[in-house]
Amino acid sequence: MAKAAHKNGARPRRPADLVKRLRGRFEAEDRVLIVIAADPDALASALAFKRLLWRRVANVTIAHVNLITRPDNLAMVRLLSIPLTPLDQVDPDAFSKKVMLDSQPHHHEAFKAIAFDVIIDHHPTGDSCNGCGFVDIRPRYGANSSILAEYLRGARIKPSSRLATALTYGIKTDTASFGRPALLEDVQAFQYLFPKANNSVLRKIEFSEMRLKDLALLHLALDRFVVRKHSMYVHLGEVSSPDNLVQIADFFLRVDSVDTCAVSGLHQGKLVVILRSAAYRTNAGRLAEEAFGSLGPAGGHKAMARAEVPVSAVQKSCKDVSDEAMARFVMRRLTKVAAPQKKS
Repeated sequence: MAKAAHKNGARPRRPADLVKRLRGRFEAEDRVLIVIAADPDALASALAFKRLLWRRVANVTIAHVNLITRPDNLAMVRLLSIPLTPLDQVDPDAFSKKVMLDSQPHHHEAFKAIAFDVIIDHHPTGDSCNGCGFVDIRPRYGANSSILAEYLRGARIKPSSRLATALTYGIKTDTASFGRPALLEDVQAFQYLFPKANNSVLRKIEFSEMRLKDLALLHLALDRFVVRKHSMYVHLGEVSSPDNLVQIADFFLRVDSVDTCAVSGLHQGKLVVILRSAAYRTNAGRLAEEAFGSLGPAGGHKAMARAEVPVSAVQKSCKDVSDEAMARFVMRRLTKVAAPQKKS
């Protein structure tokens, strides 16, 4: 097994050396499968990796494990013509080399059955990477797209406008436009890519936050929301996707007098609560964990968090599962734990 090129923050080799090592693992007759959990950073990374292997292997297929539903992700795939195939529609054994980008085998059950030859990621390192041939994990980087941009520069490849647009958006989304922890390397990658990107396409992707059918849910949210001091709450009942809740939460946080918001809904037998916070003393992740952690998975970061509670667990303390009752349940649990936080 080749040792990790850059693991747990260790200083990496020169990009040109890494590219040479990476390309050395592929032969002209290789059929390559790139596996991702599709989001902007992963999609951009896959496009960049495919470019690194252009005319060096027989073919490259990009397979995604998740259903793509977010409007910005769908717009990115459509506008940048990213070729994708659902992972459950391909046979991994039909490919001679398997690559994972912006993820690791322990991140999804479907990944565990695949023996990966290459892993390039920026999330904390897990033991599931042991045994992989080429591993480059840099958990301090804000975006995986930044790492792939270094590979392109090491290979002396000038990215096309299409590829530069994808990588620029990947960096913007995973760093929240540098509102989340990032390195100087992320900034340098962005500075290199941004002048080469198509700004009209980039803006269209960024502004594609809702589909036409989502407007009805936004209308419902505007009709139902409740404000308590600088916090905003709304329960939307049954939703087709938790992504709808994320859209509304992000929208509510744009209100000038709102520092914290919670948007909840029901999806596949679970009460899903999305939290957003811009308040200095409110940690959204801690708030989610303290309010709902005893009932189901809950947690996140200071600015954004999520809880998924089985409806059966809610019914133990709240037999009425009407929309009004669910709204009261969420608000009661959040306000109960939020008050002590503000005194700390």
